[in-house]
Amino acid sequence: MAEAAKWYVVHTYSGYENTVKATIEKTVETRQLQDIIHQVSIPMETVTEITDNGPKTYDRKVFPGYVLVKMVMTDDAWYIIKNVRGVTGFVTSGSNKPTPLTEDEVYQLGVEKREIVVGYDVGDTVAIVDGPLSGFNGEVEMLDIEKNKVRVTVSMFGRETPVELELDQVEVVSE
Repeated sequence: MAEAAKWYVVHTYSGYENTVKATIEKTVETRQLQDIIHQVSIPMETVTEITDNGPKTYDRKVFPGYVLVKMVMTDDAWYIIKNVRGVTGFVTSGSNKPTPLTEDEVYQLGVEKREIVVGYDVGDTVAIVDGPLSGFNGEVEMLDIEKNKVRVTVSMFGRETPVELELDQVEVVSE
């Protein structure tokens, strides 16, 4: 049943996000609904504010008034979420049926992270397989998996040129 679980956006009263999240998690735990309601999240961002007293860092809700819930949409799950105090409803697209987020929307919100497996390391020879330099080979100079970047040194016109690419734009050269 885990394959059927999707992320849905729940609209709440402003300021009730943490209460709604805690209530849903407690209901899931007490009713043993872990197979239907998988995860509850409030997208947050870290903000650094420069004040007269120096920098001040704090977390801020990205979308005040909204909570994300990863769940299998059943009548029971819908009823449970809809009747949590502070919830005004699900975000829909014109109909009364809740609309799930797409995978890209989930990753852009930072709710789930894609696991990136890289088959090369610094010093390896790789082939560029995508972009304007497709077909060139080069040596990996730097890897930054968190930022999805790789720097490759490519020989162009007799000069060594560092090029920054995304991780999936290069592949290991099989020797």
